[in-house]
Amino acid sequence: MKNSKTILILFLVISTLISCNTKKKDDLATISYQCPMKCEGDKTYEAPGICSVCKMELKVYEPKIKETNEISDMSIYNLPSVWTNQDNQEVELKYLQGNVVVMVMIYTSCQAACPRLAADMRAIEKQIPQAGKDNLKMVLVSIDPETDTPERLKNFAVENEMNSNRWVFLRGSVADTREFAAVLAVNYKKISPMDFSHSNIISVFDQGGELVYQKEGLGVDHKKTVNKILELVN
Repeated sequence: MKNSKTILILFLVISTLISCNTKKKDDLATISYQCPMKCEGDKTYEAPGICSVCKMELKVYEPKIKETNEISDMSIYNLPSVWTNQDNQEVELKYLQGNVVVMVMIYTSCQAACPRLAADMRAIEKQIPQAGKDNLKMVLVSIDPETDTPERLKNFAVENEMNSNRWVFLRGSVADTREFAAVLAVNYKKISPMDFSHSNIISVFDQGGELVYQKEGLGVDHKKTVNKILELVN
């Protein structure tokens, strides 16, 4: 009986050691590596190394945590305003939730700053790898909603090669536009029947609608803007 008990104890100890070693091996097996730029989409590797496309060092792959529908008090998705897009559809800002949002305020009749802002937005979008664009929205909000009808916004989108579903143009009421501009710290003022003076700020929002980065200026280096977007979409 004593021998049987001893054999049983030894069996349990050995089983525990085998289980622990197996667990360690399993844990190691779950580590995988991926290009930070996602040059090959969601492809991962079992060992560290260099991306064959961009030559950047592979990083440990960390699967995204499933997002919730909860938003913080700092989110723009708390705003109750209703907007009209370039397809003449009424939408709320919260329909953008779950996407990284890059946003700028313009008006389509502008002949000076706004075309350059549009060019900056296109340049930023082109620097994001295709895999990172799946949850990216490039949003242009009109500061002249009385003039910028959905038709005008649509024409502007086509003329500026911004007519994919990644690009969103919005117009709202005068009051909602002014309120939203204040949230973005964008100042604008009508200086003639067709012209406005305005801030030239491009803003980046995370998937929950919180402002995470802003850059002001025309034709400036948007490397930090692009890097912030890449951090969010990867």
